[in-house]
Amino acid sequence: MNPSSTPPSQQGKAVLVTGAAKRLGREIALQFARQGWDVAVHYGRSGQEAAQTVQELQDLGIKAQAFQADLANEIATKDLFLAVAKAFPSLGCLVNSASIFEYDRANSKTPFSAKSLQDHMQVNLSAPILLSQLMFEYHKNKPNKSEVIPAVIHLLDQKLINPNPDYLSYTLSKAALLSSVELLAMDFAPHLRLIGLAPGISLPSGDQTSDGFSKAHQMTPLGKSSTPTDIAKAAVFLAESSAITGTTLYVDGGQHLLPSSRDVMFKTN
Repeated sequence: MNPSSTPPSQQGKAVLVTGAAKRLGREIALQFARQGWDVAVHYGRSGQEAAQTVQELQDLGIKAQAFQADLANEIATKDLFLAVAKAFPSLGCLVNSASIFEYDRANSKTPFSAKSLQDHMQVNLSAPILLSQLMFEYHKNKPNKSEVIPAVIHLLDQKLINPNPDYLSYTLSKAALLSSVELLAMDFAPHLRLIGLAPGISLPSGDQTSDGFSKAHQMTPLGKSSTPTDIAKAAVFLAESSAITGTTLYVDGGQHLLPSSRDVMFKTN
């Protein structure tokens, strides 16, 4: 084959992005593809969107494939990783983007419940840690042919260092995932890096209007929070930076520097 016609995927690196059919996960998958990474697209129920994302990825000249799994199911989560590792032997990065984001608050008409916390913990905490563990097992006895040490990137949230009582179960699950960054980084070194990536308000959530989102997005010291592209570029940077592990990067336009008693989406109409 003529070297000039060699597709980007021949660079021999692949990433698994959970929740990659839509929203931030989709943009992260596309940005990895633009940088020559093959991409495994995980989805839960968004099969049509996943197929569209895979087609867009393939149009960029890389290998892409969709994998369905319910991350609330431990067996399905394990099977997901095994299937991806078989299809993409050069798996060098895992981005845990999929999450549950449902409203509850201890002092509200939508109160905290054990069921809500359990649901959030299963998808937002247990599944990412299980996938990280499987990623470590995959790499610990495998020679690393790249100069870059493989990585796991957890998508977190700027509110973890700028807390408010809204979305209690979600916040607790992400706070626990933040704690796992340092713990797993120590446990999995030198074979695997663990990094947190914390966006600000990047996309509309729930029933937020486009005008409300626009106003909320501007409520930062820089006059704008993170865009999906900002987060995606940061994810690729972290994946390709071997000296970074056990820490969290806040990409939020400084949103975490402005304390608030409510989630920012409730401060706009």
